[in-house]
Amino acid sequence: MATFATSDQLLVIIDPVARRWDGESVRIAKDVLSAGAASTKVCLPEDQEEFARVLARRGSRRPVVVGDDRALMRAVALLHRQRALAETVLSVVPVGAGLGVSHALGVPTGAVAAARAVLDGAERRLDVLVDDSDGVVLGALRIPPVPLAAQPEPTVAEAGLVQGGGHPWLRTYQSLFRTLVPSRPSRLSAAPATPGPARLRIEVDGVTLVDLDQPVEAVSVTPGPSGTAFVRVRPLSLGAVAVPLEARGRTVTVSGADFRYRADAAVAGPVRVRTWTVREGALGLMLPGR
Repeated sequence: MATFATSDQLLVIIDPVARRWDGESVRIAKDVLSAGAASTKVCLPEDQEEFARVLARRGSRRPVVVGDDRALMRAVALLHRQRALAETVLSVVPVGAGLGVSHALGVPTGAVAAARAVLDGAERRLDVLVDDSDGVVLGALRIPPVPLAAQPEPTVAEAGLVQGGGHPWLRTYQSLFRTLVPSRPSRLSAAPATPGPARLRIEVDGVTLVDLDQPVEAVSVTPGPSGTAFVRVRPLSLGAVAVPLEARGRTVTVSGADFRYRADAAVAGPVRVRTWTVREGALGLMLPGR
């Protein structure tokens, strides 16, 4: 008689936005996970508070988030605040409009491929950035925040059409529907328009990379291999092409006038000083085996 490890006991948390956005992909993911795991508990939280309660009561089950980047980031932030991120192996099946962070981390596109990675993949330890306010960055950090197109949640009618996405005539009708019906205002707060050059002091491991006397157009910080962050600063160009300044280190401090920054898919600030520290291997994520 076959025995199953604890990792085969899954807690599948289906984000409400994913259910509205693409019910068919959600159903496929749920079916694949239920068929492949020893035990699957499926939870359908209705809001962020219930999402947090479900995740906190996961017990020995391995959490699987079915949702977009915001759902993934919410799960990571909750586990970090519980000081349980390092000991938890997280899985995600990307469903929704904003999936860039998930895909950049190596999570497959498509419900079936992502669900199979949950079941048959391998755990990979990924570096993250943690700031001095306990915020977590999985991928890119940018100053000023790069504006992203707002992603409206589907209306009830649109959600019904998306759920029937397996039928070509429904997809055609959906396209016609969207051309005839005005889109709803987005509930997401889009990033403000990109401001002009900023005067910031940027320090990497205590060494000043650029100071307040040198205006900068853009700053990016990404967690890299071996427990370091890669910092790239583009100074303001005054006629000649400005050569980007680059550095690697474990801590990055940015200070100066009030500034905003985009961390993954969210905009934060304004703040006058913020320090990010690399946490090596802090995130355990199930990804396709190599």
